[in-house]
Amino acid sequence: IPTIFFQMTKIKIFIVLTFFALGMNQSLSQTYKFNTSSLSVLEKTQNGNWGKWSDLQLVNILVKLDTDKNRIVVYSEVIQAFEIIDYIPLEESETDSVYSFTCKDNTGVNCTLSIITRKKQDNRKQLYINYEDRIILYNIFNNK
Repeated sequence: IPTIFFQMTKIKIFIVLTFFALGMNQSLSQTYKFNTSSLSVLEKTQNGNWGKWSDLQLVNILVKLDTDKNRIVVYSEVIQAFEIIDYIPLEESETDSVYSFTCKDNTGVNCTLSIITRKKQDNRKQLYINYEDRIILYNIFNNK
């Protein structure tokens, strides 16, 4: 009888933990909205070295991070949709907090998106879209 009791207890604990985990997953899933204020691009040159950042262009674009749907969408003139393949653990330093995501864009190309908070710059936020041959930088702020 003690063996049956322990098996039943294990099953009950498993069920409780499963429901707890499902509930936690739902509570952690959210949609975050940002607006952009400016844009700059960095490209590799023909010899494979990084060139120079383009001049900042003023842009007001909605960016939506949806953890329920595992996607990030930049609502630019040509919509940029990114499927989140992996959530990379938060990286913290004295100067930055970096949330990164391994993604595939809407054409199937692999890239990494990072939302960086610059702690020593009044918590300024930036979105980096890193491809093998180019980086797109948006200065962003929370959409309230």
